[in-house]
Amino acid sequence: MAIDPLKGGSLTPPALPGAKTSSPTGAVQNFGESLMRLVQGVESSGADANSAVSNMLDKSGDVHDAMIALQRAELSLQLTVQIRNKLVGAYQDIMRMPV
Repeated sequence: MAIDPLKGGSLTPPALPGAKTSSPTGAVQNFGESLMRLVQGVESSGADANSAVSNMLDKSGDVHDAMIALQRAELSLQLTVQIRNKLVGAYQDIMRMPV
């Protein structure tokens, strides 16, 4: 029995901006764009999970596909929350530094 590959988005984080940025504002924009892509990926995985569950409920989809989509959405949300926690911690460390 062959196992089909998973369909949908992946949990790999977006590529980090390259070091070829000529100005600091470009680096900030690239970082902001990376965070925006991450949040959009979480939103799309949640939407995929919702559609997989509704397909399961109207019997046009499989239970396994719905569970996989739900787990993918949960893991991507957990990844995003952990990234946010690290960013908040780094900000707090910087704010505690004496000037």
